[in-house]
Amino acid sequence: MTSDHFDGLFFRNPGDQPGNRGLREVLRWRLNSRRAVWPRRVANSHFSPPPSTVAPGSVAVTFINHATMLLTLAGAVVLTDPIFSERCSPVAWAGPRRVRPPGLALADLPRPDVVLLSHNHYDHMDLPSLRAIQRRHAPRFVTTLGNARTLARIGIHATELDWWQGADLGGLRVTATPARHFSARTPFDRNRTLWAGFMVDGAGCRVLFAGDSGAGPHWDDIRTRLGAPDVALLPIGAYEPRWFMAPVHMNPAEAVQAHLALGARRSVGMHFGTFQLTDEAIDAPLHELVAARVQAAIAEDAFVTHGFGETRIYASGG
Repeated sequence: MTSDHFDGLFFRNPGDQPGNRGLREVLRWRLNSRRAVWPRRVANSHFSPPPSTVAPGSVAVTFINHATMLLTLAGAVVLTDPIFSERCSPVAWAGPRRVRPPGLALADLPRPDVVLLSHNHYDHMDLPSLRAIQRRHAPRFVTTLGNARTLARIGIHATELDWWQGADLGGLRVTATPARHFSARTPFDRNRTLWAGFMVDGAGCRVLFAGDSGAGPHWDDIRTRLGAPDVALLPIGAYEPRWFMAPVHMNPAEAVQAHLALGARRSVGMHFGTFQLTDEAIDAPLHELVAARVQAAIAEDAFVTHGFGETRIYASGG
């Protein structure tokens, strides 16, 4: 198969925009990094557990950690990019370590009907967490092209989607959406599998889980083809230094522009404050989101963040 974003061997970004950096750029970043110091451990506030159900036309959004969000809709529960492990790494003894526990423990996780996996990076496709979820709940798994083989090795059958392809799962329609990012789990498989977000449409509500993405015109395309989301879950962290991260990770100001391009009724920030992957301070995404929201003159409740473990209910009409 060949397409505008796949040449038969490698996947590309929308419009063939540059994505991942090479080894030379990685070494330049590491050698010149001015990384902020994060705390070793942060305690979470206490929040009530997510509701077991919501009224049609509403969605309960629970921020667990990083890009792990629990979506409770009328008649369906969706989980995104679950990571409950202590590290996001191919090994348990090295790699980025979490600074706070998940806002909802794996043992307390309600049964998800659908698990969405946006791409194969270790902070988004965490095999120990996925194996545990499969063993406990046996949900449906939806991912992007090329990733089903990895999941099959741990006993998970997954539905693969290309950009703009959809799957009907009970009362939900899940459509893979373009993103500006890259993929790799080893030094030898870069861009051999696809990356994406997902639009979840059903129960009278439309929610976009953006996965990982840099800025770009694909937000306008998503709105044009699939409609404006009632709630957009947008990444706001892991963005410094900009010369290195801009092709693959939005900063908060770019996330606000994505919110506007999507025409989202509400946006919720994610992908921050869990693992120190880049150079910004742990609270920088929160402060910069406030400044970007003010600069764009959008309402305070139009683009928010949740506490770790906090659930808020959003109605499709408001």
